[in-house]
Amino acid sequence: MNFAFLETASGSGSMWSSIIMMALIIVVFWFFIIRPQRKKDKETAKMRSELQVGDEIVTIGGIIGIIVSMKEDSLVIETGSDRSKVRLARWAISGKNTTAEPK
Repeated sequence: MNFAFLETASGSGSMWSSIIMMALIIVVFWFFIIRPQRKKDKETAKMRSELQVGDEIVTIGGIIGIIVSMKEDSLVIETGSDRSKVRLARWAISGKNTTAEPK
């Protein structure tokens, strides 16, 4: 008997299962890695856009300070008890601690 048609059918079946497995991997990758990262990026961008003078922030490098002046893409913070001032880019802010009382 000639079973050549069974070999072709099983070959295309394994191709479809490979395609389905790849699609499944992409979907899992999307839901567990890409989607949460995009959500975090949106929250960080929102936090950076809502900053105000007097807010206490933490930079990517770990510097903690209070915002004393702001421009569109940069800001000046006051750090430490000696009141030294540092100019930073907005993208360098990693988080907002609390809203400090203005002096």
